[in-house]
Amino acid sequence: MEAVNTKRDRTRLPAAQRRRQILDVATRLIGEGGFWALSMQDVADACGLTVPGLLHHVGSKDGLLLAVLDHRDAEDFRSLAEQLGLGADATGWPRDISLAEACEALVRRNATQPEIVRLFSVLQAESLAPGHPAAAYFAARQERVLAEFTAMVSGRVPDPASLARQVMATMDGLQIQWLRDPDGTDLVAEWQAAAERLFAGL
Repeated sequence: MEAVNTKRDRTRLPAAQRRRQILDVATRLIGEGGFWALSMQDVADACGLTVPGLLHHVGSKDGLLLAVLDHRDAEDFRSLAEQLGLGADATGWPRDISLAEACEALVRRNATQPEIVRLFSVLQAESLAPGHPAAAYFAARQERVLAEFTAMVSGRVPDPASLARQVMATMDGLQIQWLRDPDGTDLVAEWQAAAERLFAGL
């Protein structure tokens, strides 16, 4: 019986470029099927790697997920900083930007990348399950975003923490409706209409 050649043609890439390729592929696959359905074999195949070769770059399936989330956070903030005219070394929202301006920038950014919004929406829901590897990430992310939003309206409304929660909930809810019906939902227009009510008097 003739042996089957299972070797693949693999292009050798610099480590940073290979890692970016892995993160891009994993982002797409997680956005399509969620973390539980993610196959390391599928990621490896799409990148022209073996599974051990893939693990050399990311350590584990959980490590890959957290690397994807960290990478997307960094990319999104870099894009927002550019959109808002912040310096390349910016690490947070400056105090002269209002919550309304920050949210408008976030929504406009998200409207250009449905695959990334889908990734976060799927993972955010999945991470409610006990033992999910991204549970701590999303809990910390929610706490951080609410703290930032609260600080941006502190002293301007009677209950800034409550407004921060309403803003976050409205953004998340509109994004889910938009993902489900992208042709029938104008995310930016719907957010602007909601923002007029949320930020009335500010």
